[in-house]
Amino acid sequence: MLSSRGKYATRALLDLSLRYEEGPVQIQDIAERQLIPAKYLEQILLALKRFGFVRSRKGPGGGYFLAKPPHAITLGAVVRAMDGPLAPISCVSVSGYMECGCPTPESCGLRTVWKEARDALAAVLDNTTFADIRDQHRKLGAEWVQVLDYTI
Repeated sequence: MLSSRGKYATRALLDLSLRYEEGPVQIQDIAERQLIPAKYLEQILLALKRFGFVRSRKGPGGGYFLAKPPHAITLGAVVRAMDGPLAPISCVSVSGYMECGCPTPESCGLRTVWKEARDALAAVLDNTTFADIRDQHRKLGAEWVQVLDYTI
């Protein structure tokens, strides 16, 4: 399950993706739009900066901005950076393998299912960029506006 840290990080990156061409965005603006506590967002953005997803500029007109274009940042990379391995159980983790205590791991039917779940999740997250998410967000927003216009 995605932690609040991971969830807020993805929302902050979506916000920055939506404003990619506009220059630096201030923490308070992201916090207000994404309903994230500003102090917590500051910690998250510092972590995202350490992982190379964002950069910052100080002074007037400063703030945070994406370090790479939205199409170059995958959801999988961000989730792994913020929350660790995608595997639902440690014995099927690619990067954080640990024995799970199963008496016969080589022939464990559960392990096979957990591997399939890990692979399915990784396939979706690793093939979804923040450009994809941004475009979907805009499309859904436009559809919502059309519904509102129609019902008035």
